[in-house]
Amino acid sequence: QPTFSVTSAARPALVYDYHGFPPHTYELRYPAAGEPRLAARIAGLLEDASLGGHEDAQRGFDHGMFIPLKLMFPDADIPVVQLSLRSDLDPQAHIEAGRALQGLREDGVLIVGSGMSFHNMRGYGDPRFAPISDEFDRWLSAAVESAPKQRDLALQRWEQAPSARLCHPPRAEEHLLPLLVTAGAGGDSIGRKVFSDRVMHTTLSAYRFG
Repeated sequence: QPTFSVTSAARPALVYDYHGFPPHTYELRYPAAGEPRLAARIAGLLEDASLGGHEDAQRGFDHGMFIPLKLMFPDADIPVVQLSLRSDLDPQAHIEAGRALQGLREDGVLIVGSGMSFHNMRGYGDPRFAPISDEFDRWLSAAVESAPKQRDLALQRWEQAPSARLCHPPRAEEHLLPLLVTAGAGGDSIGRKVFSDRVMHTTLSAYRFG
């Protein structure tokens, strides 16, 4: 959608937005409650920042939410709202969205950017992509761990990074942009790498702010 949307139902359903996986992956359950008041607040903050934001009571939780949270909070005992990306996939808009939501951290809201630092389906399992993903990962880690102004500028221009479009082909950057939202929400916090591993010949990393 052209504007950010926020799940606002009290009990959003799960959306199995993936294809070609084993049957049991479509039977996963994660009965987390929504938080309509927080959803309204988030939509308002995005509107106030002139980024466009609206509540969506029909939208469910997709796998970008329930897969990581099943590992982090397996009892589903926390309220959750899920924020969409904007359809234009504009890097600066997503950094600014994070900045608009920065104050939520002071109220105890955990902001999770669910995605992947590498996402090229043709690259998984191909050893030729090992040095390619390593090169991009080194750039990404250096960008995240730099001073906030430099970080945000680098992330805004991520397409200029080494091997950027080999690691995130067109439209695949939807897996990278959640990191930009969390970077914006990180404010003056310096990012740091908290996880890195080799998966199917590609390097995947995760980062934390604050």
